[in-house]
Amino acid sequence: MIPNDFTVAIADWANEEDRDACRHVREQVYIVEQKVREEDEWDEFDERSRHVLARDAQGNAIGTGRLTPDMMIGRMAVLREWRGREVGAMLLGALLEQARGMHYPAIELHAQTQAVPFYERFGFARYGDEYDECGIAHINMRLELPPLPAPERAGPPPRPQVRVAPVESREQALAETIALIGAARREIYIYTRDLDPLLFDTEEAIGALKRVAVAGRGASIRIIVQEPQQPIRRGHRLIPLAQRLTSVFVLRTPAQAEDLQYPSAFVLNDASGYYFRTLGNRFEGEVANYAPGRHAQLLEFFRQVWERSETSEDLRQLAL
Repeated sequence: MIPNDFTVAIADWANEEDRDACRHVREQVYIVEQKVREEDEWDEFDERSRHVLARDAQGNAIGTGRLTPDMMIGRMAVLREWRGREVGAMLLGALLEQARGMHYPAIELHAQTQAVPFYERFGFARYGDEYDECGIAHINMRLELPPLPAPERAGPPPRPQVRVAPVESREQALAETIALIGAARREIYIYTRDLDPLLFDTEEAIGALKRVAVAGRGASIRIIVQEPQQPIRRGHRLIPLAQRLTSVFVLRTPAQAEDLQYPSAFVLNDASGYYFRTLGNRFEGEVANYAPGRHAQLLEFFRQVWERSETSEDLRQLAL
């Protein structure tokens, strides 16, 4: 289950705001709460490490961790009031994802003994004897990281059997939308007036988009929303999902009147499929599972509008 009350993202130690946020959490947890000496907390690895940062819905820092160049995870810290709510799990998962991306063969860490069961959940195994570090009992732990499988070299996929059909009802529109999303390799493009709640604020659509988002590297879901205030007011479930997966979902709002007044709506995948509605407030339209010509035309139009669009202030404020 993706949490909806906090986010985890890569932090840039060279950025003052990110650095101060990470330092604040570590100061509260290690220096204030656990009485670690300040000179023992900060070291030369901070500038050379990869950091992750968790923030609550108001943008306040609540957790952090780092991955050092010598393949060590450390400085895992979560504010007391946020413990037991999977913040640490998502921080550790983000660090392990980075380690795998850099093809590290294994990861080690110095775990406080009371935190050993937490790391064992992720497959870490303890080794060696317990020892004292900064007045706190620790044990060394290690996780082997099997190499990522080599990408398969495959020839071009066979041309699918082409199907072009009219869409005449909401039930058919939803089924065709789910089918288009399900056929995507890694990219989805959506041009919509208000995120079409009867299509995209459904269990089926949310589930289908989530599967694309977490399927692997390179996933990209770009959405142009003409009127973002409406889905925000309705509590559209796609918005918190997009805010949790910011590396995949990007939402923009047109900045020019001609794009804001564009009457149509459409969904594209990266398999040359589309569902196009001449009037975006109706379900009647045309769907095709494979139509390279028409798909290319719609995609080029989407990209032109995308370049002219900007991040919605409503969505930006909601994400803070």
